[in-house]
Amino acid sequence: MANLLEIQNLNVDIEKKHVLDGISLTVNPGETHVLMGPNGAGKSTLGYTIMGNPRYTVSDGKIFFDGEDITEMGADKRAAKGIFLSFQQPLEVPGISLESFIRTALQQKTGERVKLFQFQKQLKETMKLLNMDESYASRDLNVGFSGGERKKSEILQLLMLSPKLAILDETDSGLDVDAVRTVSKGIEEYQKRMNGALIIITHSTKILESLHVDKTHVLVKGKIIKEGDGSLVEQINENGFEQFIK
Repeated sequence: MANLLEIQNLNVDIEKKHVLDGISLTVNPGETHVLMGPNGAGKSTLGYTIMGNPRYTVSDGKIFFDGEDITEMGADKRAAKGIFLSFQQPLEVPGISLESFIRTALQQKTGERVKLFQFQKQLKETMKLLNMDESYASRDLNVGFSGGERKKSEILQLLMLSPKLAILDETDSGLDVDAVRTVSKGIEEYQKRMNGALIIITHSTKILESLHVDKTHVLVKGKIIKEGDGSLVEQINENGFEQFIK
């Protein structure tokens, strides 16, 4: 099986400060990878770098996606190729409804006009799956949404856009038990529909309970210092990160 994502010896700077050091990892289609580590370890930085955020400068190393070198590629082109990033704190976008935002994103991804009736039918079905009130579709994107509704809005976008790789940055932070369950259900549905690959950045492990984790990577001070399978998550739950920071 060809790698979907391959990161080779990645070094990243932000405003001349070195933040990632020699990161190498590969993700195959359908796999779930978890990035864990203390605050400031570089987990979100890695997510933003994979997505192509221009604030993060790759000083060395390469990123390949679907066999293509995307190291110098812009974020819009990476999104069109099938990379999705959910934000830790989704932004409010006044003047653009949730529905029109997703429809525009779909058109940019596929390069084709989206048929309205079919799109709205799929949007309603997906919102129902996520226990989202249909009225949110016509509201301005994330404006006045609770923390839980913003996260559901991100998972709604994930399901509608069906990317090949989804990077979820602290998607479960600040969610109550029911919202975590709903979001987890959405993530499971994404994997079922697409055989999509996941990189989940998290402190908590509630969101992982219903998912099969293939690989766990522990980041400390911009380096991957430990890797393992799903059992490493349980080890961290029991003993924390201190065991690796020595």
